[in-house]
Amino acid sequence: MEIDFNRIAVKVGSNVLTRRDGTLDVTRMSALVDQIAELHKAGIEIILVSSGAVASGRSEVRPTKKLDSVDQRQLFSAVGQAKLINRYYELFREHGIPVGQVLTMKENFATRRHYLNQKNCMTVMLENGVIPIVNENDTISVSELMFTDNDELSGLIASMMDAQALIILSNIDGIYNGSPADPDSQVIREIEQSKDLSSYIQTSKSSFGRGGMLTKTNIARKVADEGITVIIANGKRDNILVEVMKNERLRIRDKGLKIKDEGWDCTVTPDGNPSSLIPNPLNYTRFIPSPEPVSSIKKWIAHSEGFAKGELHINHCATELLFSDKAVSILPVGITDVIGEFEKDDIVRIIDFGGKPIGVGKANCDSSQARETMGKHGKKPVVHYDYLYIE
Repeated sequence: MEIDFNRIAVKVGSNVLTRRDGTLDVTRMSALVDQIAELHKAGIEIILVSSGAVASGRSEVRPTKKLDSVDQRQLFSAVGQAKLINRYYELFREHGIPVGQVLTMKENFATRRHYLNQKNCMTVMLENGVIPIVNENDTISVSELMFTDNDELSGLIASMMDAQALIILSNIDGIYNGSPADPDSQVIREIEQSKDLSSYIQTSKSSFGRGGMLTKTNIARKVADEGITVIIANGKRDNILVEVMKNERLRIRDKGLKIKDEGWDCTVTPDGNPSSLIPNPLNYTRFIPSPEPVSSIKKWIAHSEGFAKGELHINHCATELLFSDKAVSILPVGITDVIGEFEKDDIVRIIDFGGKPIGVGKANCDSSQARETMGKHGKKPVVHYDYLYIE
């Protein structure tokens, strides 16, 4: 079996790119560009999801009057995004690498057509050796329709672009088994799909970002369930991206799997056995990906809960079938209630018999047709299995 990370998404958080005074840390930014350039020249396609627009603009503008949080975000991001992308452009140009800006909003992922348009844009960029630099368009995003933070956006991008790995760079080494401030706490190196992390996660938000470790963990789990390796690492550590990729390649080869490029990853030991270099002392958390492949349409649906137009409530029997090993669609006979108004192809939430949301799906009919056939046998699925995501 041949395996490798030939396409990765890298998310750089606000706390990595921001100094204590809230301004942009250009030195750190330059170091990260050097690392991305090294990976790019090794043949790895990279999509960069970068925060930092607000921090970049904060040092450029002195508001003439006191602004509320929305006005501040719009002002600083409008000025800062231009400065940020120009800085990236200049830094990557030193390596002879072209970059392109992709500004997006949550609404752009709401329909399959918009989703595929974005995917096509970034695919063309990658095919032509251009590194996409993605950020949320804070200048026109309204609060209720914004991403939780760029962690959520990076998960969507990694999934949409069929990346083999998503690397989230934060200002701590990963997920700890206690408080990161406690010297006895240790980084959890690997997290299996079923591992309960509720007792470990700090719910506080980061200093400059909108989210925290809880957001990162929830996104990481969802993306790993789609078969993508997710890594949370410390972006303030020197050469972290390159070292993580070397470590992952050693891990792959240590398991007896082939990698595509033997020339870049690392120098093996004199006896030719890389396993003596494992485990690497480098600290980071790795979410083990699901071995089951997920279709492109299901990847889109998995991240579409925020766009749901209505709800399908199902009975106990239908709930049990959905969590069985069978490929099951949602049939009218198992539906007990239809909430809200939706059209054919809209996203709907799936609610179990106890009132708990358990997934999302693309409706095969509108809400009036769903109500008309609700509880009846022998009718077409309201949500087909191919367009259904159960969490």
